[in-house]
Amino acid sequence: MKFKPTLIGALLLSVTSLQAQTDDGIIRLSEFAYPVKRENLNIPAVNGYQVLKCDFHMHTVFTDGHVWPNVRVQEAWREGLDAISYTEHMEYNPHSADVKVDHNRSHDLAVELAKENNIVLIKGTEVTRQTPPGHFNALFIEDANVLVSDNDSKMDQEAIDKAYAQKAFIFWNHPGWKATAIPGSYEWIDFVEKMYQEKKLHGIEVVNGLGFHKKALDWALDRNLTIIGNTDIHNLIAHDYNIGQQGVHRTMTLLMAKDRSAAGIREALEAGRTVAWSSHYLFGKEENVRNLVNASISVSPSYYEKSNPKTKVTTKYYEIKNNSDLYFELQLKSGNGTKKIILYPESTQILTAESGQFQLTYEIVSTYIRSDKHLQFDINLK
Repeated sequence: MKFKPTLIGALLLSVTSLQAQTDDGIIRLSEFAYPVKRENLNIPAVNGYQVLKCDFHMHTVFTDGHVWPNVRVQEAWREGLDAISYTEHMEYNPHSADVKVDHNRSHDLAVELAKENNIVLIKGTEVTRQTPPGHFNALFIEDANVLVSDNDSKMDQEAIDKAYAQKAFIFWNHPGWKATAIPGSYEWIDFVEKMYQEKKLHGIEVVNGLGFHKKALDWALDRNLTIIGNTDIHNLIAHDYNIGQQGVHRTMTLLMAKDRSAAGIREALEAGRTVAWSSHYLFGKEENVRNLVNASISVSPSYYEKSNPKTKVTTKYYEIKNNSDLYFELQLKSGNGTKKIILYPESTQILTAESGQFQLTYEIVSTYIRSDKHLQFDINLK
């Protein structure tokens, strides 16, 4: 007679198997632990440049954040980032009763772990002034502690001058964050204009966390300033971003660099080869966004034709492929073809076009090359 397994029998076998794996009286349920793995964010090289994933605005318990510095490295590693920076507030230390004030300490504590995890850790700080003028991040500094000013009447200018003296790359953070609370604060003010004229302002944070600062994008474009996107994270990344949802990533700066090093990152920032990325959306100079799109999207030659005997129209079929982990939403602007295409990360869609069409023009509405303008994308048909 053949043995017929039952549910009870299967459970007993399972428990017996678990017990057989241990000799210390403990059954370890390791299959329920979060797997130790790094997400590979696939973004193809752009014109020979590596596309690095960077977050240049983060906080820890050494100012008003809620996590220890090593947690930021672990998060960055898991999420596939290449470079990060701790930009602690110099003039704001709400945890000072419990955490010793040292503006270099979060960076210093994480240096070794960052090296072990192949994360480029850029030394930075945040000049935290009243709005206006607001907050400014300084990257590639030498010593954050000496940047603190004790001269109230000159604190704004003195802090910027000290950062500039350390050859910092300086960008204006979240210009519109108090637009409703402080009328007139979301403007291109005289202090910022002076910084710009003196070449002490090098970029603008156009996307801060989950907020797109529309005026800031136009200011950056009109003045050829580097476009930045960051989290400005204080809590756990997973607390603020639905990381488990497909296609959701933290806000970051995509940086087209010659190599994956601090020097390569600085050169790319100074050259302005950046695009801000926030999950489904890209923000940047038209040239940079277009180069990124061209590297990511490909269209096959026509593989099938079908004629409609009633309309006498022949339709040609193509495959349009997204070769990256970015997201693109296309809407047809001219030509006779598929009206709307959503290219999910690492996916392919069917594209149709009327025979005789040599080009379809789409607007990629998930991109912003100005506050009121999306990238126009032409598809040449074969």
